[in-house]
Amino acid sequence: MKKIVNTLLVMGVAALAACSGGQQAELTKSGLNPADFDSVVNEKPTKLYVLQNSRGMEVCITNFGARLVSVMVPDKDGSLKDVVLGYDNIHQYADREHFGSDFGAAIGRYANRISHGQITIGGKKIQLPTNDHGHCLHGGPTGWQYQVYEAKELNDSTLQLTLDSPDGDNNFPGNVKATVTYTLTADNAIDIKYEATTDKETVINMTNHSYFNLNGDPKTISENCLLYLNASNYTPADSSYMTTGEIVPVEGTPMDFRKPTPLSKDINNQDFVMTRNAMGFDHNWCLDTYKNGKGDISAVAASLYSPLTHILLEVYTDEPGIQVYTGNFLDGKTACKHGIAYPKHASVCLESQHYPDTPNKPQWPSANLLPGKKYESHTIFRFSVK
Repeated sequence: MKKIVNTLLVMGVAALAACSGGQQAELTKSGLNPADFDSVVNEKPTKLYVLQNSRGMEVCITNFGARLVSVMVPDKDGSLKDVVLGYDNIHQYADREHFGSDFGAAIGRYANRISHGQITIGGKKIQLPTNDHGHCLHGGPTGWQYQVYEAKELNDSTLQLTLDSPDGDNNFPGNVKATVTYTLTADNAIDIKYEATTDKETVINMTNHSYFNLNGDPKTISENCLLYLNASNYTPADSSYMTTGEIVPVEGTPMDFRKPTPLSKDINNQDFVMTRNAMGFDHNWCLDTYKNGKGDISAVAASLYSPLTHILLEVYTDEPGIQVYTGNFLDGKTACKHGIAYPKHASVCLESQHYPDTPNKPQWPSANLLPGKKYESHTIFRFSVK
């Protein structure tokens, strides 16, 4: 039945796209046709929203999964480059069977992995769906990245996206109202604020899952980029990508990015168990910017730099951790945005977050949310030329 529903959904999306094919389209700076995102998914309308600032930067967002679809920023020559991976149309984003990906999505309810999909809330054990190596990943198989948010354009530079997640959504307890607010600032930053409330105790851990390629050409893989992480420790993971519960120093290991370091230095290191198991980097770092239960949004938590375009991305967050994922499962077999197939290590994800499996690690900063309380998280992606 699931396969039939998915097929009907895709057919409906394709038909809608075909109906708009005869219209003269005004493309975005990134070459997207907004009409290709006008559709209905899960009985809710989808659309492409475009934010621009006075410097010419453009950010395109769809309310399907609250996803960043394209981000156009100037390079060293002043030429605009699209620095995120994605698809050309809502058909590809919605067709999980053939194109499923977290490209650019707002992840929830719980970003990253929960061990064996098991949590305990109020003394009650709850079994969540397991969709990755026996664990619950990114909120389960129908997480928020595959839901349609209600969009509201607050002004020319701000888009607010709201989602009502019912009690029992992927077995998570509580009726949750979640909001993602994207603001494109005058200094070429994407300011992201997450909020959520619940009527039952639950767990919340939201993030953005953009796949950044600062080379401006996803065929040019990101191994040449320099990564900086303001982190003295990381959380090791086993062969199923699950954190072991340890927090260990990065010093003397390939996990040390306290100085800007080319990813190529160790991304293919087969002698180090972390990079060998992950086929690159797919780990959580414990940010030094988080102290005494509070993160410093004014301090650089991470950065990524392309020596090819001279584009610098700086990440600011009040979260305790950041997951770095280097596109290890991209395989160059699927045509994506503008027909380009993304090869392994084409991109780098910088996912601000609470640590993986926090609900089962009481020694780590809690991700529990109580009724009457508000979940709040803040992350900024700032672009410049260095």
